[in-house]
This record gives sequence, structure tokens and C-alpha cells, in this order.
Amino acid sequence: MSAITDSIGDYLTRIRNAMMASQRIVEIPASNLKKRITEILYDQGYIYRYKFEDTPNNQGLIKIALKYDSATKRPAITKMTRYSKPGLRKYSKGKDVPRVINGLGIAIVSTSKGVMTDKEAREQNVGGEVLCMIY
Repeated sequence: MSAITDSIGDYLTRIRNAMMASQRIVEIPASNLKKRITEILYDQGYIYRYKFEDTPNNQGLIKIALKYDSATKRPAITKMTRYSKPGLRKYSKGKDVPRVINGLGIAIVSTSKGVMTDKEAREQNVGGEVLCMIY
């Protein structure tokens, strides 16, 4: 088995694949960064619920219940894209953090004050690495 070099890319891909297969729950190996991204997705209303579980190997597991529209059965997340990649990191200053579809989506930014949304980064005027964009 090969090691995954881009854990955030893997995280987004697992969620994307689960949504395309209309699965209710997706399991992802945990890390503190992925836990924080999960909390942001929940706070912004993109996922139904989540649970952090301990595993025997101490890695931990994140179980995410995906959110779908009850009428159309379409996922709450339309698109998830990795912005800053391991081969090409993308950083921005506090006031220059990119807006996603004029504020309809969110960008997740890793700053010196922790991982937060683009809106919070602009409010606190802290820049950092723009990890991904979700809408």
C-alpha cells in the first residue's frame, strides 16, 4: 500500500466519491486538521453530523453523515476543490483571501490562529494557506 502524500486531497476525494455514490456515511482516517475541517463543514451546514472515534492504531476515525436535499436527493455540497496543493502551495494575505462564488461558498484557510473560513480570516485580517474551496 502506498502512502498518501496529500491527506486533505484524500479527505475531499473520499467525501466527493461518497456523495457521487449517494452514500449516507463516509469514514475518513482522522488528523487534527481534518477534524477542524469537518467542524467547519458542519458549522456551515454542508454536512448533517459527524463523530470522532478512536481506533486501536491511535489514528482515529472521522465518521461523517452527508447531507442531501430531501426533495431532489442532491448533496448539500455541489463542488469541493483543493486550492493549495502539496506541489504548489497557495497563500494569501488576510484581506486578499479569495471569495468563493461571491460569498456563497467557503474557502478553508490554515492560519497562524488555526483553521478557519475565508470570512473569519478576512474579519480577523489573518492570512495563510488556502486549503480548499467548497460550495
